[in-house]
Amino acid sequence: MSGGLKKSPSNGFENSLTPEAQQAKINEVRRLVGPLPEKLSIYCSDASISRHLRARNWSVKKTTKMLKETLKWRAEYKPEEIRWNTKSTKGQIRYLVYCMENAILNLSPDQEQMVWLIDFHGFNLSHISLKVTKETAHVLQDHYPERLGLAILYNPPKFFEPFWMAAKVFLEPKTYNKVKFVYSDEVNTMKIMEELFDMDQLESAFGGKDNSGFDISKYAERMKEDDKRMPLLWTVGSEPSAMPQPALTSTASLDVSMESHSDASETDETDSSQLHGISTEIASNDVNTPAVDGGRNGSENVHVNVKTQEDQARA
Repeated sequence: MSGGLKKSPSNGFENSLTPEAQQAKINEVRRLVGPLPEKLSIYCSDASISRHLRARNWSVKKTTKMLKETLKWRAEYKPEEIRWNTKSTKGQIRYLVYCMENAILNLSPDQEQMVWLIDFHGFNLSHISLKVTKETAHVLQDHYPERLGLAILYNPPKFFEPFWMAAKVFLEPKTYNKVKFVYSDEVNTMKIMEELFDMDQLESAFGGKDNSGFDISKYAERMKEDDKRMPLLWTVGSEPSAMPQPALTSTASLDVSMESHSDASETDETDSSQLHGISTEIASNDVNTPAVDGGRNGSENVHVNVKTQEDQARA
């Protein structure tokens, strides 16, 4: 077993830039973006601008365009204001954004990327939607650049393969190359899991030995606690990640066939209790990652689980 999750490879151009040259490009992008209100200014940290630059091969012009579009999206969509609500159901894209914001909230300061572990239990043809896949790719690649370290598709059915061939046109080559297919009955692919995760703590749904179930009530409480911490992330001088955290970071359900709603709703709340589809587990990158709680609410109910380094220390 490796000492941690492997980092995604850097491109050659990035390696050829000195730290001074990289910082100069970061400063130039910030200058071109111009003055910003507090929340958006906090978003434009050196680390954030650097991720955008890496996503655009360190082109200042392309990065500035990308960053301005993301800042406009964040100002209109207000992802940091989405809250957990166990009574209403929103579009899956909005819930995906909620999960991403929650995962970022719980990352340690020295970590930027996540590993997605996607379980296809209960997945069928009715869940397939190129429209939603395209919108998902747009949101993740354009508004959360360089956040994906690796995506593991666990036991996808055979009919998913032609859909994947069609869907991958929406992905940039760098993103596409981070996607790995793993099958529980193929020893060679299961080695990927053994190299990345502590199998004693990885839940059984992903081939691990942890048979603990999923408690939606405990999860909901955790989400509500994280909701209280979220404003601190967007306040100068605050450190929300330093607050005590239970082991579970985030769990949710996604349905890839459901109509998405990318516009902000009148109430900034979201819920996973009535959604169905693929089970996704998200872990922070660069660590030896035990996984937790990705249980089901029925044969087709699945969950998204976010796991960070701080959580692993408590496991």
